[in-house]
Amino acid sequence: MARAGFTAISSGRISFGKDGRWYSDDEPIPNREIQRLFSRTLQVLPDGRARLELGEDKADVVVEDTPWVVTAVEGDPGRGFVVVLNDETREPLDASSLRVGAEHVLYCRVKGAHEARFLRPAYYQLMRHVEAGPGNAVVLAVGGKRVTLG
Repeated sequence: MARAGFTAISSGRISFGKDGRWYSDDEPIPNREIQRLFSRTLQVLPDGRARLELGEDKADVVVEDTPWVVTAVEGDPGRGFVVVLNDETREPLDASSLRVGAEHVLYCRVKGAHEARFLRPAYYQLMRHVEAGPGNAVVLAVGGKRVTLG
């Protein structure tokens, strides 16, 4: 009897790219609904491995950079910011968790203890609110506090 699930691609390598796209055997998965399903069901196991689990179907995932990416930023410096993740969840931005990584990529902490990479559109949405600080520092004012980036 045929089963619905990951069987159509489970023989391939599933990966989540730093560009926020899902891949099977290094080919982009074009179906938006499958991308959404994968993003919503992705789990990070205690040993750090990423896995998709849907009913009886399970598939390990190779994560290129972070298991979630920031796709958009909402809010303003006075009220604070909310990050929108690729699984379509929204979380208040913990500005103290912002860090600049290699190649000037911005990251923040999400879902408790995981990092999320800012995709370029989200990065620009947040950077509209930064100010120049002392010594060429970049400062984000949020909720009455000033956070230095980088």
